[in-house]
Amino acid sequence: MNIPPPSESSGPTSSGPNNFAPNRARLNRLPGLALAAAVAATAFALKATSLPIVASLSPLMLAILIGMSVRNLWGRPEAARAGLAAALRAPLRLGIVLLGLQVTLAEILAIGWAGLAILTLAVAATFLFTIWIGHQLGVPRGLTTLIAAGTSVCGASAIVAANTVVRDEDESVAYALATVTLFGTIAMFGYPVLASVLPLGELAYGLWSGASVHEVAQVVAAGFTRGETSGEFATVTKLARVLMLAPLILLMGLWAQRLSSRHDAGSGRTPMPWFVFGFLAMVLIAGTGWIAAEWRSGAGLVTQALLAFALAAVGLETDLRKLVAQGWRPLALGAAATAFIASTTLMLTWLWQGR
Repeated sequence: MNIPPPSESSGPTSSGPNNFAPNRARLNRLPGLALAAAVAATAFALKATSLPIVASLSPLMLAILIGMSVRNLWGRPEAARAGLAAALRAPLRLGIVLLGLQVTLAEILAIGWAGLAILTLAVAATFLFTIWIGHQLGVPRGLTTLIAAGTSVCGASAIVAANTVVRDEDESVAYALATVTLFGTIAMFGYPVLASVLPLGELAYGLWSGASVHEVAQVVAAGFTRGETSGEFATVTKLARVLMLAPLILLMGLWAQRLSSRHDAGSGRTPMPWFVFGFLAMVLIAGTGWIAAEWRSGAGLVTQALLAFALAAVGLETDLRKLVAQGWRPLALGAAATAFIASTTLMLTWLWQGR
């Protein structure tokens, strides 16, 4: 029997170098992933020192600040580019999904329907006001949207989630983060001072601070300054506000898809942020009681680590010269947005307190 000779495409070398292409791509990401991980780890280590200068900053903000320092003092190795791009995809989305485990529907409903109505109105009004005033100031649309999301919902987490739809440059993300952190820190120290002269009870103060201060850590610091009751109610209110991240990002995705289909310039459709459904699923799971409190706490640390990892990559890709080139207008926008949400929620809280 004649046995045909093996073809050139058979045998262990049939796929040639193509077999190694995926592995090579993974290896190319390692330098950037390792660099982002090192920056994120440094952020957590610095936060653990409890130094006064970092007391008001979350590991997320520390990660982007350290990353920016490394990039602008020593530069970013070209070999790290692929890994840093990868750090902004899956880790970021997984972090947002796990964020849902930090809040349950029972905790949300604890603030009451009137409180939820105040939050909904404040988030929607602040987002739309910021978009409008940003247009009046001439701030680029992408940066305006990021500042609007961060101010109206939950600071850094909202900004990085919103950028999955906006897809703006890293410098815009960094500017939005810096702006929201700056005014959130001012609010963290200023609210207790204002509360001493405002006719607000403990629950009212908790509602006001939870509904308007930007970051969760800042809300906790501002809320507990007035006592245990204010702090706990402020934290629950803030968690309810975090939940509004899901509908906001989904609406942004739908609107962006509508605009891209109407004005398509060959760049493809805007991706839909499907990971938000994962966030909602985690909220529902957290409310079932299937996950023990210590596991939820552990998931919170993992969430912080993943988001810090992604923001370290943002910092490492941020050129301060481009950041400075944005000028004063985005800063003015952040101030106006913060003043708007603070005054609006204060007025609504007075009405809530007197009901």
